[in-house]
Amino acid sequence: MAWLMLNLFVGTVMISLNVVIHSFGLIWVTHAMGWITDRWRLHGHRSHMIAMNSVVIGVFAVLTCEVWLWALCYELLGIMSDFPTALYFSTITFATVGYGDIVAHSDWRMLTALEGVCGFLLIGWSTAYLVAAGIRVGPFRSGEHF
Repeated sequence: MAWLMLNLFVGTVMISLNVVIHSFGLIWVTHAMGWITDRWRLHGHRSHMIAMNSVVIGVFAVLTCEVWLWALCYELLGIMSDFPTALYFSTITFATVGYGDIVAHSDWRMLTALEGVCGFLLIGWSTAYLVAAGIRVGPFRSGEHF
């Protein structure tokens, strides 16, 4: 029972940190997209592809920070033997791929399951953000559908 409570505590802290990173990260991506599109519009160029590319790269960077945070947590707790292994494990867990070639000790399986749920939700949030960005400045603006 103590291990479960520790898993839930660490998982709650990690999820909260990920939500903070995601929130501020998407705010930063929004500002960067606005800055980029303003600069390109000033020069008379169509900026849709540049704006969407910056959004995708920005969202990917935010998600990467979150995956690295989980990997760091796994290494600090001694769940994985080294950081490259922890990073690989975190990436496949966050993305809910779960190859199964590396697994955490059974004492930590609830924590790793929480990373999967967190990744699923944040990737979904990112998808919604990409759709909104596509409507705002990208290829799905009114009158510019393909």
